[in-house]
Amino acid sequence: MSKLTPAERSALRAEAHALNPVVIIGESGLTAGVLKEIDASLNSHGLIKVRVFGDDREARVEIYETICAKLDAAPVQHIGKLLVIYRPKKEAEKTRSETRGKGLREVTIVKPSPSGTKRPTVTKVMVKGNERVTQGGSIKRAKPRQSSKKKSSLGR
Repeated sequence: MSKLTPAERSALRAEAHALNPVVIIGESGLTAGVLKEIDASLNSHGLIKVRVFGDDREARVEIYETICAKLDAAPVQHIGKLLVIYRPKKEAEKTRSETRGKGLREVTIVKPSPSGTKRPTVTKVMVKGNERVTQGGSIKRAKPRQSSKKKSSLGR
């Protein structure tokens, strides 16, 4: 289990306030499938809520400690039947999400020769986020956003 400072725990509690539970543990308890699902949720989100059904508080505390120990996660908060768990995301996922949303991307266009006997022409082109490459190899802009006829008639 990883340890959190009180300031980190407080910030994570505030962040988790608006979250909905992503995993629900039913009457069969903490099974291997449930642990696998919690692990996948922690990998993708980092901070999750888990709802545990059942009235036995000691069993919920035991489930909470077992999840944190087996998945190397930090316990953030346990209120009633809700458990808040945190584990930092992996570095590989951070780098993948950082490359998303950048303006330009490089696309390789391969056009066959007109006669079919020569080598195809290969060009590398920088394409903006709102552009796409067609089947023929030309670059087209995305269609402009449609506007509502009702809103334009109201004078907005």
